[in-house]
Amino acid sequence: MIYPRIIGTGSCLPERILTNEVLARDLDTSDDWIRERTGIRRRHLVADDQTTVDLAEGAARNALAAAGVEASTLDLIVVGTATPDRIYPSTACRLQARIGAMGCTAFDVQAVCTGFIYALGVAEKFVRAKSAKRVLVVGADTHSRLLDWSDRSTCVLFGDGAGAVVLEASSTPGVLSTHLHADGSGESLLYVEGGTPHGKVAIEGPPDAKAPAGKARTMMKGKEVFRFAVRALGRIVEETLSANGIDQSRIDWLIPHQANIRIIEATTRQLGISMDKVIVTVGEHGNTSAASVPLALDTAVRDGRIEPGQMLLLEAFGGGFTWGSALVRY
Repeated sequence: MIYPRIIGTGSCLPERILTNEVLARDLDTSDDWIRERTGIRRRHLVADDQTTVDLAEGAARNALAAAGVEASTLDLIVVGTATPDRIYPSTACRLQARIGAMGCTAFDVQAVCTGFIYALGVAEKFVRAKSAKRVLVVGADTHSRLLDWSDRSTCVLFGDGAGAVVLEASSTPGVLSTHLHADGSGESLLYVEGGTPHGKVAIEGPPDAKAPAGKARTMMKGKEVFRFAVRALGRIVEETLSANGIDQSRIDWLIPHQANIRIIEATTRQLGISMDKVIVTVGEHGNTSAASVPLALDTAVRDGRIEPGQMLLLEAFGGGFTWGSALVRY
């Protein structure tokens, strides 16, 4: 049997750091309030001239270097992002040109915070179908550009970043399975106002919107999203374990979407998984959307917590609603 196996990981974070203390200067909030409700201490934000593809390029180059392979050997590039710099061409095509991987298949996947897991699922199918031998999978977002910075319920949550993995076809088990789901009925609970009707970029919103006219902003009903996320993530973990005939004791590390420490803790309690087995980076990065899972993965690989042969369970939840998981033998 052919498996896609991770042979390199990489990440990229903007240099600019925004702490809770700085946010509290202009908002009715405090460091303690943000930490208690989210677990976030700080987040990285792009500079004015920095783009999503800039971050994707940094993560991709780091992953390729870790894998010890050249971009010219790639057969496929899949980028998970909800914040492309342009409507088209895709971030993946622009990234392809940047790193010199000309000629291979390249496209984006939009599943918001589940974007990397969706992209990994697509890559897995390409490798198993023998349509690609070497694949670059990236999650990259600049979500800070979709925020109303006067709304403390959303602006304290998000940061910018990118993470990437290089996959290679192997007879040694690697990505064992991926599981992807969506429920479009949740649209009104988490979304960004905006679209391109009639060929013009337009922002739709209520007349009492806080954001400046024409400014896209993230809209979220936090309590409802929390409840749906915990249920969905619990189910997807159970589905993944059942599909592979194992229980949670076989999992060395759970690598969840870094949205909120309360969601992570509620999910682990529901599943009976100790927090000692969970990779948590939300405190330093905030919610980096599609980048959060590969960022956490790369962080733990590089600090030595994740070792070859260990079993990893990756999971994420995002607007749509979308959710998904991947079971990986590292």
